[in-house]
Amino acid sequence: MTAALGRFLILASVFVCAAGSMIGFAAGKKRSLDGLQMARRFAYGFAVLMILATGVMEFALLTHDFSVGYVAQVGSREVPTWVTIVSLWSSLEGSILFWGLVLGLYIAGATWLTRSQHVDYMPYAIGTWLGCATFFSFLIAGPANPFVSVPAAPDGPGPNPLLQNHMLMIIHPPFLYLGYVGMTIPFGFACAALLRGRLGHSFLRPLRASLMLPWIFLTIAIMLGGWWAYEVLGWGGYWAWDPVENASLLPWLTATAALHSAVVMERRGVLKGWTVTLVQASFLLTILGTFMTRSGVFNSVHSFTQSSIGPAILVFLAAALVFSVVLLALRVDSLESEGKLESPISREGMFLVNNLFFVLLTFTILIGTIFPLAVEAFNGKQMSVGRPYFDSMVVPVGTALLFLIGVGPALPWGRTTRQQAIRSLLLPFTSGVAVALIGFAAGARNPWTLVTLLFGGYAAWVTFVEMSRGGPRVLRRGRRRIGAYIVHAGAVIVFVAIAVSSTMRTSTEVRLKPNRQSTIARFAVTSKGKAVTTLEPRMNQYAAMREPIGTPDVHSTLTHDLYLSIMNIDPGNQTVSVMMLITPMVSWIWIAVLMMGVGGVVALVPRRQRVVRQALQEDIVPA
Repeated sequence: MTAALGRFLILASVFVCAAGSMIGFAAGKKRSLDGLQMARRFAYGFAVLMILATGVMEFALLTHDFSVGYVAQVGSREVPTWVTIVSLWSSLEGSILFWGLVLGLYIAGATWLTRSQHVDYMPYAIGTWLGCATFFSFLIAGPANPFVSVPAAPDGPGPNPLLQNHMLMIIHPPFLYLGYVGMTIPFGFACAALLRGRLGHSFLRPLRASLMLPWIFLTIAIMLGGWWAYEVLGWGGYWAWDPVENASLLPWLTATAALHSAVVMERRGVLKGWTVTLVQASFLLTILGTFMTRSGVFNSVHSFTQSSIGPAILVFLAAALVFSVVLLALRVDSLESEGKLESPISREGMFLVNNLFFVLLTFTILIGTIFPLAVEAFNGKQMSVGRPYFDSMVVPVGTALLFLIGVGPALPWGRTTRQQAIRSLLLPFTSGVAVALIGFAAGARNPWTLVTLLFGGYAAWVTFVEMSRGGPRVLRRGRRRIGAYIVHAGAVIVFVAIAVSSTMRTSTEVRLKPNRQSTIARFAVTSKGKAVTTLEPRMNQYAAMREPIGTPDVHSTLTHDLYLSIMNIDPGNQTVSVMMLITPMVSWIWIAVLMMGVGGVVALVPRRQRVVRQALQEDIVPA
C-alpha cells in the first residue's frame, strides 16, 4: 500500500511537471496572464506532490516497512531514529527523491516570491523550471524508483556506515543539494531573459538573489565535505582533487564569476550576455557533477556505486547543453549593453579580469577531471591525473585571484588616472610585505606560500579599508557591500590557511605496543608538562563491511591542529601504527568559509527602499 501510494504521487508529479512546462512556454509565447496563473498552479502542485512523496518514504522508513524497496535496501531496526530519518539520502534512489523535494521547494518559493512581478519573464522561467523537474520526476518514477515493491523481510542492513560514522555526513548532503538544486532557479531566469530578448535592471535582482542563495549553500557544503574528509578518512588532508570533490567546485567557480559579473552589469550596464552564459554554465556543471557522483563512472569515496541512471543524466545534460547553446546563439545579441568599459585599469576592468581567471580555473580543473575518462573511452587505457597537475596549474591562477581580491576594490569605477592607480594600489603593499615577513620569520620558505602571504596581506588591507569606508551609514544602507567584503575577508583567510597548512605541516609515524589490543587508542596530549587534551582515534567495525572504518581524532586550536589516525593494527606483532600530524591554520579554513557564507547572507538581504508599484507591462494581455 505504501509503495503504491508513493508510485502514484511520483507518476502524478511527472504529469504535472510536463503539463506545467508546456503551459508555461505557451503562456510566454502568447503573452497570456491566464496561462501564467495556470503555470504557477502547476508549480505549486509539483511541490505538494514531492512533499507528500517524501513524507510517504519517511513514514515507510520510520515504520520499517520492508516491503518498500528502498527501505529494504537502507532500513534497519537496529539503528537510532535519527539515522533512520537521514537515511533518505544515504543511497541513490532516496537521494534522487530528496533532490526532487528540494527542487519542488525551490520552484514553489521562487514562484511565490515573484507572484506579482516580472510577468513578461515568469512564464518562460516557470516553464524551464518545470521542464527540469520533469526529468527528475522521470528519474524517480523510472531508473531510480525508491517505491519498488519487494517481498517483506524481517530486517534490513541499515544505511551506508559512512553516513553513521560522523555527524558531518548528516549535514553535508542537504547543504550540497540546496546548492546544486538551487542552480536551477537562476538557470530558469537566465533562459527567460534570453527567450524574452531583454534583461532589464529590475529583473537582475531576482536573478542575482536566486544565484546568491545556492552559492551560499554550495560554499558551506564544499567546506563541510573537506572537513569530513579531514576528520574521517585518516590521510591528514582536506582536499585531494578527487573527481567528485572537483564536481562540487566547478559550478561554485562559475557561479562566483557570475555574481561578480552581475555587479558590473548592475553598475555599468555591460556584460549581460556574459552573466547569462555563466549562470547557464553553473547549472550545466551541477548536472555534470550529478553524473560524476551517481553514474559510478568515477571511482571516488564520495560517489555512489554503479547505477543505471548515468546514461539518463548524460542525455539530459546533452539536451540542456544544446538548448543553452542554441538559445545563446540565437538570442544573446538581443541583450544589448547600456554602457561600456571605459578603461581596463578600473574596478570593472579588474572584475572582467577576475572573471577570466575564474573561467580559466574552471577549464583547468574540468580538463584534469574528465581527461582520464575520455582516454579510457577512446583507447581503453586507464590513467589518472593527480595532485601534481592540479597544483602546478591551479596554484598560480588561485594566487592571481587572491591578488585581484585586493586590486579590484582598490580601484575606482570608470576611467582611472595614473595618479589614482598608483595611490590606490601602492599603499596596501606595505601590509602585504609585513605579512610576508611575519610568515618568513615563522618558518615559511615555500615561494608560493610567501607570495600568498604577500597578496593576502595586500587584499586584507584593501578589504578592511573598503569595509570601514562610509562609517555607520554603510551598516544601514550598504548591507550588500558589507556582505561582499565579509566574503572577501573569508576568502583571503582561506587562501592563506590553505597555503600555510599545505606547506608547513610536520608528519611523524610511530609504532606503539599497547598493553592490550583495542580498536580505540587513547592519547593524553601534553604541552610543556601540562595536560592539554585526550585524543581517541579509533577503528569502527560495521556488520555490513568487512574492513573497519578509521576515525581520526583531532585537537583543533586557532593556530594549529594535532591530528591522530590509526593506520594499521598488527595483532601478530602486537603493534599499532599511528600517524601524527601537526597542521597549522586548518581551523581558519572552516571559520573563513563560514564567514563567506555569512557575507553572502548579508549581501542577499535587500536594503530598505521605497517601492513604487507599476502597472503590468502593456504588452501582457489576457488570453
